[in-house]
Amino acid sequence: MISHFSAQDALDHCITETRIENFEKYKGKVREVYELGDNKLGIVVTDRISAFDYIMKQAIPFKGQILNQMAAFSFEKVKDIVPTHIIDVPHPNVTIAKKCESIPIEVVIRGYLTGHAWRTYKSGLRELCGAPLPKGMKEHDKFPEPLLTPATKAKEGHDEDISEVDILKRNIVDEKLWSQTREIAFKLFQRGTEVAAKQGLILVDTKYEFGLHNGELTLIDEVHTTDSSRYFYLEGYEERQAKDKPQKQLSKEFLREWLMTNDFQGLEGQTLPDLPDAFRLEVYERYAELFELLTGNKLEPRLEKNFDTVLADILSNV
Repeated sequence: MISHFSAQDALDHCITETRIENFEKYKGKVREVYELGDNKLGIVVTDRISAFDYIMKQAIPFKGQILNQMAAFSFEKVKDIVPTHIIDVPHPNVTIAKKCESIPIEVVIRGYLTGHAWRTYKSGLRELCGAPLPKGMKEHDKFPEPLLTPATKAKEGHDEDISEVDILKRNIVDEKLWSQTREIAFKLFQRGTEVAAKQGLILVDTKYEFGLHNGELTLIDEVHTTDSSRYFYLEGYEERQAKDKPQKQLSKEFLREWLMTNDFQGLEGQTLPDLPDAFRLEVYERYAELFELLTGNKLEPRLEKNFDTVLADILSNV
C-alpha cells in the first residue's frame, strides 16, 4: 500500500501537467519534454496513463515516479549494448537526456502470443507486420523465436502496424540503419528477458524507441517499463498454460481489459469512462509491485504538492 501518505492525499496530488515559464515544451501522452540548452532535454514523466491511444481522465498516483525510476534501472542494464539518452535523473519524475533525432518507428518485439498478437491470431490471421504466426498456438504460448512487429509512431491518433518491407520501401528508415536497429532490438530483448528471469518474471513483449545522437544510434524514451512492456510471473507459467488458465501478468493490459469490460476500445461513438478511485489505487499497486519485483528495490514514493516549483529549479540549474 501507499506508505507515509493517505490514499486520498496521493489521489489528490497526481502530477497531470506541468507549466514552467521560459521553457519550450512538447506534450506527449505521458511525458512532457522541455527544451534545454546544449542539446539537452528535461523529460518529465507525469502520472497520466493512456490506453487505446487515449489519455485517461484520471491519473495514477506516483505512476510517473515508478516509470522514470524503472526506466533508469533498465537503461543502466543495457548501456553496454547501445548508447542511451540518459544524462542524469535528478528527481524521481525527471530525466535529463541527450536531444536525439527520433527514428519514427516503434520497434516492437514479441516473445509470446499475447495482447495485440493474440487478438490478431484469434481473428484468423496468421501474419502480423509481415511476420508469420505459427499454426496451432493458443493464447500466451511462447513463440519459437521472438518476432519483430514494428509500428509507425503517429503524432496524433493511432500508431499503425507496418512490415519491415514497407519500412524500407517507403524509405522511412534506410536499410543500413534499419539492419542495425533490428539487431540491437533483439539484443535488448534478450537482455531484458535475462534480467526479468532473475527476478522471477517473464518479459512477454516490449517496444523500443531509437534516435540518432551525433549520427550514433541511441536508445531513447523508456525501456522495459510497465508502459512499454508486458510481464508474466515465471512461477506457474507452464502449469497455467497446460491447464488453459489465465496468466498472471503485470502490464497495462490490466487497464485495457477494464476498459473493454466498460465498453471502451477507443472506437468511434464510445465514451471514455472515468476511473474510480479504488481502481486507480489498484493500478498503482500493480505498477509498484512490478517496480519492486523487477528492480529488487523498495519503492519510496515522494509526494510533491508544489511540483512545478521543484521542476523549475531543476531545469534552471541543468
